[in-house]
Amino acid sequence: MNDNFIKLEIEAKSENVSLARVVAAGFLTPWDATVGEVTDIKTAISEAVTNAIIHGYAGAADSSIVTMELSVKENILSIKISDKGVGIEDIESAKEPLFTTKPEMERSGLGFTVMESFMDDVKIESNPGAGTTVTMTRKLGAFK
Repeated sequence: MNDNFIKLEIEAKSENVSLARVVAAGFLTPWDATVGEVTDIKTAISEAVTNAIIHGYAGAADSSIVTMELSVKENILSIKISDKGVGIEDIESAKEPLFTTKPEMERSGLGFTVMESFMDDVKIESNPGAGTTVTMTRKLGAFK
């Protein structure tokens, strides 16, 4: 299978999380990913995009963009979810299970934990006031 790349920009609205999931599933079709792989990947994407919308652009009055980049090279899927929002002050605290900055929204604080459980690797880069990029990778076909 040939390598491939796509980039999607969506407005930071909760209703666009499902669009990101569908795009990812379609992108994975040529690689014959298992249903389990696709489900895991879609779940990780949901968490990353939702974090960008809820935490990255918290309180933003203007239109905000979440970017999703998907690429496959030598059966390694790479996903980058980025925003230009408020950033994360303390990445290590944010990665702790049950940590949330939005308890009033009944957030579970498991977003990064879920991403890490479904992907082979998760890297978080963030600059307060300048945004966050979450890069996740997973080898396709590992469970065949």
